[in-house]
Amino acid sequence: MHFELTEEQQMISDAAHRLAADRLEPLAEKVDAGEGRAEFLDNLRLLAENGFMGLNVSADYGGTEAGAIGFAQAVQALAGGCASTAVTVSVTNMVGEVIQAVGSDEQKADYLPKLTDGTYAAGGFCLTESSAGSDPSAMKTRAVKDGNHYVLNGAKLYITSAEYAGIFVVWAVTDPDAPKGKGISCFLVEAGTPGLVIGKAEKKMGQTGSATNEVLFQDCRVPATAMMGKENDGFRIAVGELAGGRIGIASLALGIARKAMDTAKAFVKDREQFGRPLADMQGLQWMIADRETELEAARLLILQAAALKDAGRPYSKEASMAKLYASEAAQRATYTALQLHGGAGYIKEYPLERFARDARITTIYEGTSEIQRLIIAREVMKAV
Repeated sequence: MHFELTEEQQMISDAAHRLAADRLEPLAEKVDAGEGRAEFLDNLRLLAENGFMGLNVSADYGGTEAGAIGFAQAVQALAGGCASTAVTVSVTNMVGEVIQAVGSDEQKADYLPKLTDGTYAAGGFCLTESSAGSDPSAMKTRAVKDGNHYVLNGAKLYITSAEYAGIFVVWAVTDPDAPKGKGISCFLVEAGTPGLVIGKAEKKMGQTGSATNEVLFQDCRVPATAMMGKENDGFRIAVGELAGGRIGIASLALGIARKAMDTAKAFVKDREQFGRPLADMQGLQWMIADRETELEAARLLILQAAALKDAGRPYSKEASMAKLYASEAAQRATYTALQLHGGAGYIKEYPLERFARDARITTIYEGTSEIQRLIIAREVMKAV
């Protein structure tokens, strides 16, 4: 399989790297400290203006039509500048893709341009609940039909960008008597809808610049036209979109890890001990070689999954492989990079501890590493 980037894909990657270096990286430490929200939102608008909030959305709705490979390249580059910004971009693109995939013509025309042009700072993906994380089919949020409306009640947990998202894709049970996973539907709920309440902000270990909140639905009344796709077909939609989201998180993990290793390589070339540069020491060279080999393998797994998605072929197994391997490799890479800095790596003056904290969540959200292994095993055993 040929993985040379097209001219357009390379342009997207180059543009993302420039924005990451010029706008995201200088702000990363500030947003990590819980400051700079206005500048953070300004950067999101700038990214929308440059086409990064609709990378796989049709140009008819203001999208870039970059495809999954272009999306992966963009998220990787942005994550090297600021993981909190990159995850916002990744999730917003997920929201745009699900609206494009199953939304009505009216829904696509109403909401996609607002995502792609920055009218909405971000999109929210409301699936996880306190008792329905790795098993989203166990969700409790209900949507009850009332004339030409549905009334939503329940709570979603760990929702990225909830504080500034303009539109939420929300999953809720519409047929509680249906077999597990068969009675769930998907809705679009705009920010500001009465009964949609943004709950407390979570205090996180990493990616602290990205808001993560509980989202409550308290007699939240939406028109029946807010439903996307067919009634009781929402779980299938969620499973399909999570596979695409895993390409995004794998790319994000790789971007953080690549930035950490590049920082460490520059450090060991300049730093001297025992009268010679650290980079000349074989033990450290082997550490670098192992991590670089793993990151290259992660890159190829991501490209494989993205290429299959762009070709319209099944890619769930490959997306899980990419997400599993890239996120686990990112743990090793960020800690190796920190170790290569010695005591300096543990000091906040250097970004290594932030890279390690930001990378940690990538083995958890969009499906834990353990869930990825279950998916991979299930898919490979089908072929036996």
